[in-house]
Amino acid sequence: MKNFRDLQVWNKAHVLTLNCYKATSDFPKAEMYGLTSQIRRAAASVAANIAEGCGKRGNGDFQRFLGIAAGSASEVEYHFLLARDLGFLDSDQYKSLDAAATEVKRMLASLIIKVESDRRAS
Repeated sequence: MKNFRDLQVWNKAHVLTLNCYKATSDFPKAEMYGLTSQIRRAAASVAANIAEGCGKRGNGDFQRFLGIAAGSASEVEYHFLLARDLGFLDSDQYKSLDAAATEVKRMLASLIIKVESDRRAS
């Protein structure tokens, strides 16, 4: 089992989640159970799935949870775009959040490839 706190991608995903909470705190109250909730849950899911994968014994399970985390990161990415287009995020907020989500997705893709390579080597 791995310690998720040691993974740079988990740390970036955690910061992304914190920034999602901050950014959505100014969304309209009518979105509390809509877009605000969706963004927060999807962002938390990225870091949570990385952590859960680290708690599994095999690299196959770890890789599967990393894939789920990557899917959640894509979901967050879309929700940011929607929030911008609805006028809930200004251009600078959107660019910053989108860049952070893209970086997490890139890091996850690299880690998935590494885990797959390690699985094949063993």
